[in-house]
Amino acid sequence: MYAIVETGGKQYRVQPGDEFTVEKLPGDVGSEVVLDRVLLIGGEETKVGTPYVEGAKVKAKIVQQDKARKILVFRYKPKKNIRKRYGHRQPFTRLRVVAIEG
Repeated sequence: MYAIVETGGKQYRVQPGDEFTVEKLPGDVGSEVVLDRVLLIGGEETKVGTPYVEGAKVKAKIVQQDKARKILVFRYKPKKNIRKRYGHRQPFTRLRVVAIEG
């Protein structure tokens, strides 16, 4: 059985036991998160939502709260001796799927 869920403006195909990275979600490591924006549940019988499947939920456990690798951004204006360099680390949450209900 698998499901397609939407979180953080992105869609993910998940199965029980999968680990995947999403945009930062509130919660501590070890706490449970319920993703209720389920677009599709597949397996023996496929349920397609319009846009979401009613009553469907994906239960996941927070494995890690961290920041991604640093990306460097460099802006400049040619011939003006204006240069600006800064970095950014995007926060993320790593989830492990416990169960798919629906």
